Amino acid sequence: MNFFGRMSPLRAYRDLRVFFAGREPYELWFLIAAMLITGFFIYAFAKDSSVEAPYKRDIVYVEQWRADRTDAEIRAQQAIDAPIKAKRLAEDKAAREKKQAEFKRMDDAMSRWGL
Repeated sequence: MNFFGRMSPLRAYRDLRVFFAGREPYELWFLIAAMLITGFFIYAFAKDSSVEAPYKRDIVYVEQWRADRTDAEIRAQQAIDAPIKAKRLAEDKAAREKKQAEFKRMDDAMSRWGL
């Protein structure tokens, strides 16, 4: 604890002021530029480090059906399930087409750059 007892914010401020007073003006501009560049990269890495939650499927392992169902009951249940399935398939197709369009835009941009 004796080490920290000798520290004083006022003495540190004075020391920093004396250090900067002994520097040439161009050195201070390079210090500011270096701090800005470093700060930009730290900000960019922090902003880009967000991790999206992985896709979690809604898995139904077993659906219980009565063994003595009639064909009419089966068709009625299929009529109920058909719009839900069609909607899910349409959403999947739209998401797939959107992703393909993104990749196509990236490919076109890379082709324009000659890559």
